[in-house]
Amino acid sequence: MILTPKISNRNFISFLWHASFLAFAQVFMDVDTIIPAMLIESGGGAIHIGIMTAILLGGSSVTQLFFAPYISNKSYKKKYLLLGINSRIFSLLGLGLLLFYLQAGQSVYIIWIIFALISIFALGGAFANIGYTDILGKSILEEKRKSFLSFKQIIAGIVVLFSAFLARKVLSSSSFPLNYAYTFIIGSSALLIASLGFWNLKETEPSVLKISGFKKFIQVMKSELKTNPKLPYFLGFVNTQGIAISFLPFLTLYAKTTFQTQSNDIAMFLVFKVLGIVLVSFLILLGSKKIKYKWMLYGNVLLSLTMVLGTLFISEADHIKYIFITGGIVYSIFSITMNGVLLEVSGKENRAIYTGFAGAGSVIPAIFPLTAGYLIKTFGFQNFFLFYIVIISFSVFFIYKLNCKK
Repeated sequence: MILTPKISNRNFISFLWHASFLAFAQVFMDVDTIIPAMLIESGGGAIHIGIMTAILLGGSSVTQLFFAPYISNKSYKKKYLLLGINSRIFSLLGLGLLLFYLQAGQSVYIIWIIFALISIFALGGAFANIGYTDILGKSILEEKRKSFLSFKQIIAGIVVLFSAFLARKVLSSSSFPLNYAYTFIIGSSALLIASLGFWNLKETEPSVLKISGFKKFIQVMKSELKTNPKLPYFLGFVNTQGIAISFLPFLTLYAKTTFQTQSNDIAMFLVFKVLGIVLVSFLILLGSKKIKYKWMLYGNVLLSLTMVLGTLFISEADHIKYIFITGGIVYSIFSITMNGVLLEVSGKENRAIYTGFAGAGSVIPAIFPLTAGYLIKTFGFQNFFLFYIVIISFSVFFIYKLNCKK
């Protein structure tokens, strides 16, 4: 079946449906504010935040290395996309129910159950992302992709901005653990509605790339590294700039330990993060045909450094919200450029396997949160900030070498 403008528009709407309700759900399962704050309230510390961030932001990417060979062998990937998102729905619901029935004195072992549910949630996302990237690349006409990625961010930002105020009310409506139980149950329900967009997708073209097992996957990766000169630099970019989205969970920890912030403050941080997402997404949409990826990448490095430098000069808890605005901008730019650069570096038939390459290359983002948690616990936040600055600075070289044309 040929991808026609009519089918492309249908898929465009389906992806936007999913993005809209996913945005609503993400407020109630935000990995930078809600989940870290819940974990701290449950008795977690710097090491636990490091483990959580490694699972959600680093480990989930690395596991794509193992999922990619399997999914790449499938001609059509829609059902695997649905399997991934359904596992996220049930794990999030389980997390909400766990907190709903949480009793005093259970925090010793409850954290490990939380980690188990978070792991299922993260793995489901990693599994779904491979199919998502492949289907997105062949289900929307090429000239519509950059507009879609930017438009998706704007709609998501507007929805999140509205739902962030709702999340603030939910968090303030009761004390721990009920307030967080309600947020995760609402998030699970919204994610269920979001999945309807994937059910409506029309996957027109089969993928012909076949990878017979993990060994063959490694062979293909080695071959691509030799024949595609941009791939090594793309992996270098993923390993350096990729840690930028790991900063905000530790900023939440910094706010709680240094300024003793409460649930209302956490919700406000989320609102300001969303403001950053909406602002930059709107600007990128307006200039989507003029702004090249490489300038967005350079700008994101500067903003990533601004986050940590700004944190060093904070003297009041209320000022932290401005760092979260910058964090929202960094997250938004990284989301748009990561998908866009991946589509540019890869070919039409190998996008799913390149998603696996990106996961295989996410070594530093996977271990960074664990190292950061240890640094904070042992030496304090200053050493963590320095470690972050050094890694982010290296990304300038890889961005220069990528030299994205679009």
